[in-house]
Formats: sequence, structure tokens, C-alpha cells
Amino acid sequence: MADRLFRFGVMAAWARDGAHWAAQARRAEDLGYATLLTPDTSGTAMPAASLAAAAGATTTLRVGTFVLSAATRPAHMIAWEAASMAFATGDRFELGIGAGRPGGEDDAALFGVPYGAPAERIARVERVLDAVARPPEGLFAGTGRSPRVVVAASRPRMLELAARRADTVAFGVPPLTGDAELAGYVDLVRDAAGERFDDLELCTQVHVVGDEVPAWLSGQMGVDPAAMAASDAIAKLSGTAREMADALARRRDELGVSYVSVSSAFVEEFAPVVELLAGR
Repeated sequence: MADRLFRFGVMAAWARDGAHWAAQARRAEDLGYATLLTPDTSGTAMPAASLAAAAGATTTLRVGTFVLSAATRPAHMIAWEAASMAFATGDRFELGIGAGRPGGEDDAALFGVPYGAPAERIARVERVLDAVARPPEGLFAGTGRSPRVVVAASRPRMLELAARRADTVAFGVPPLTGDAELAGYVDLVRDAAGERFDDLELCTQVHVVGDEVPAWLSGQMGVDPAAMAASDAIAKLSGTAREMADALARRRDELGVSYVSVSSAFVEEFAPVVELLAGR
């Protein structure tokens, strides 16, 4: 698994204005991050607009949704949006897709669409994947090349779907998940993916860099700051840049995880790790 090259993303959701947003994108690119990612919530700017602006302010930085909710849009609308984003960004767009985040029912109600039961939402994700891979006749196709697809999952059925259909599997696991638990998720993906497992990119998220957990972040994640600080969770890295890089290298060697996203709150603190590992 060690031949999987590291790349790193920044999860960014807030900016004072468009100029500040563009500056964040340029800074991420300057620091060696591969992607700028944004969530899909009604309380943040529309992903397509934000990501197109970020791509326009940079030259090599890739941009992606992390992740778009299949529960609030028709499949062909998402395929149209993905093709348009690929066109607007010069094929630097990555479509992150999921079945809906916790609390997603509120967004669905706001937009006046049915949220659906888990099985219905998983079926919607699969319809999105079909529409992106094979757009219906008459739908704008952009460059004609399908974007890279990232599927976020934590439950068995979604993990199995991601293993069969995604380019990247993003493990949307609880914040206190450790390496031993992560290994179980990876085993499930490996079994479902079969021969294509070696071609899959595996992704995890780092929410905390260092020994202190900001109160606002612990509230956002729904975890006790002391429990997070004392844990060996994969969502937290501490120590020197070399020690953090070694921890990620061990995880890649043992579990195959080579794509790591970090909260924009720690973009500077994590940059030395990116410098040590990106592209290696």
C-alpha cells in the first residue's frame, strides 16, 4: 500500500467576503495542499459558487464538495452541476457525494424536498453516480470527462457502495474513532471492492492539530474536549511535524489511507506535515 502517494485537502467553510475566500484558496495552494473542500449546508455559501471562485483564484489547486447531499437534489441536477464545475475549473473539480449528514433533514425541509429513509437516500447516491458517469442525452456535458468521485460513508451499505463505485472512499466515522476501529471499516471496503481495492484512494479527516481542542470545535463535533485531547483518535494529530508525518505514514502502510483533509482552522499548523509528505 505504500505506493499510494499522499495528498492533502483543506476543509474550508467560512470567509468574511469573496476576497478573503480567494486568499484562503491561494494560501492553501501556496502551502502545498492538493484540494480546497467545502461542505454542503444551507448555512454556508452554495458549494458550486464558492469552489468556482476558489479555482478562479488559483492555478493548480483542485476543489471539491465534501460532501454534496444527494438527499436534497435530483440526480440529473447534480450531474449537470458536476459537469459545469468541471468545465468552469478546467477539470479541477472533484465531486464528493453522500447520503445526507446528521441534521440534513432541516436542509431538506428548508428546500421543500423529501429527505427520505436511509435506504432511499443510498439509492439516490447510486442514481447520482449513474448520472455522472452516463449523463442523459441533452444534458450539458462540459469537457466530457467525468470528475473524480469521492463517496463519504460510515455505515456498511454506503461503504459497500463506495467500494464498488467511487474513486475515493472518505470514511465519515465518529470523531473518537481509533486506528483499530478504522481497520474494521477498511476491511469492509476491501472485501466489497475486490480487485479494484488497490485502485481506490482512502480518505480520513483530521479535525484537531496539537494538544488543545478549541471549545467551538468540540461543540461542532459533539465531543468532550478532554476526551478528544486524551484519545488516540485518527481525527487528532499532535507532536512535532515529523512525529505527525510518521503517524500518517504508518497509517498509510497499515491501512492504505493516503488522502487526508484538515480543518482550515489548522491549515498553517499542519503545513509542515504537508511539506514532508505531499506527493510521497
